[in-house]
Parts: sequence; structure tokens; C-alpha cells
Amino acid sequence: LAAIEASLTGADDAVAPAAGLRRALAARGLSSQHMLDLIEAFRRDVTKSRYADWGELIDYCRYSAWPVGRFVLDVHGESRAAWPASDALCGALQVINHLQDCGEDYRALDRVYLPTDDLTRAGLTAAALGEPRAGPALLGVIGALSRRVEGLLGEARALGPAVRDLRLSLEIGVIEALARSLNRRLARRDPLAQRVHHRPIEALGVALLGAGRSAGARLFAPAAP
Repeated sequence: LAAIEASLTGADDAVAPAAGLRRALAARGLSSQHMLDLIEAFRRDVTKSRYADWGELIDYCRYSAWPVGRFVLDVHGESRAAWPASDALCGALQVINHLQDCGEDYRALDRVYLPTDDLTRAGLTAAALGEPRAGPALLGVIGALSRRVEGLLGEARALGPAVRDLRLSLEIGVIEALARSLNRRLARRDPLAQRVHHRPIEALGVALLGAGRSAGARLFAPAAP
């Protein structure tokens, strides 16, 4: 990771793909900071397996998820005024991913993204994630986190309308619809024992609805003064 970082910052060209990416970004007037933030997230993946509270989890998202959305906006020449809504959507997606895969992450990687303080208040330890089914206390923790994600998705509503590029706006509508659907599933399913991920046909249906809503919102939006 340090070698990749050095080539991204221009300290050397030892890692050819990273050096090539640096040059490509520079040619388009784009910053490499988003890539450097992702490297920080990779470092945390290697060194950190527990998160004390919601704030610490969101700080992880600041490096693991936010840069992705910000980079996409930059590539499309969108305003940085859209960053906060993008951060909210990307953070929501990251937490949803952690919640739906919480059992697998614990069993396979010994990683726990559910905040320790939430587990402790519920009288639980990380070992609860290794059970074949989630008990009422763990389902309560997951449900509470899902409600926090709903708050992030509320903040993300401003993203699609703020984006000028039509295709990107439609893609955002699709992503937001998929995220909302998954979050609703988390509120009523046990991720240790039940499938939360969409099947392909389910994802297609949700995506089409999301794109349609996004297109309709743009079509009937009031004209700018």
C-alpha cells in the first residue's frame, strides 16, 4: 500500500499502474486524493476489525465509500456542492453492505462493523454474529442501524436532482432505489439466516422503477428561474 501511495503522489514510479493512473488523472485535471483516501481504507481493513461506535463507522466510510462517489462526480464535471448528498448515499450503501454480510464478515474475516457500543447496550458480544440465527437482541441492533441508514438515504435524496448529467442522474436513481429496497429488507429479515441480497430479476425490477422515478422527477421538475 505504501508503494502504491508513493507512485500515486509522484514520489516515484515503482508501481506502474499507480503511476499511470496518476498521469491520467493529471491529464484530466483530477485529483488523486480520492485514491489516496481509498488506500487509507485498505490500511484500516488490514489493521482494524472493530468499530467502537456509529461515528467511528462513518469515519471509516469517509475513506472507504465517500471517495467513490466524489470521484464519479468529479469525472462527470459535477459541482462539489453535490458531495454531501453523495457522501450520504455512499455511506448508506457501505453500511447496508456491512449489515447484510455481518455474519459472513465475522465468520470468515473476524471483522465486525456493527458498533461495539450498540452490541454492548444490547447485552451482546461479537460472538452473536457467529450464530446460525440472530436473536431478538441482535435483530434490534440491526434494526436500529437500519433506521440510521434510512436517515442517510433521506439526505441522499438531493443528489439526483443536483446532478446535471442525465445518465448519471438516472444511475443515481437506480442505486438509491436498490439501497432503499435492501434497507427495507434488513428491517424485516435475519441476515444470519436469510438472504438479503437481491436476486438478478429482483434487482432488475427495482432498478427499472428507480430509473423511472428519477426520469419522471427530472421531467416534471420546475424550470430553473
